[in-house]
Amino acid sequence: MEDLIRELKLKVIETLNLEGMTPEDIDDHAPLFGAEGIGLDSIDVLELLILLEKNYGIRLSSPMEGKKVFQSFAVIAEYVAAHRTK
Repeated sequence: MEDLIRELKLKVIETLNLEGMTPEDIDDHAPLFGAEGIGLDSIDVLELLILLEKNYGIRLSSPMEGKKVFQSFAVIAEYVAAHRTK
């Protein structure tokens, strides 16, 4: 699971151009949105949705599902591990 979390962090850092940030800078359980987390916003959600579909064959069915999945990198990794098609 740790390898998948690191992979996801690297892909998000690259996709969202989070310059100067490394996977080690991000706590696996830190929230992705808001001041407590890495500060992602609603536009970043669209990028995350595309990333999941393109890299793992996962298409989220509703905004509520996205809200549950995008809590932290640990939660995303669990979801990807259970639902990936690629």
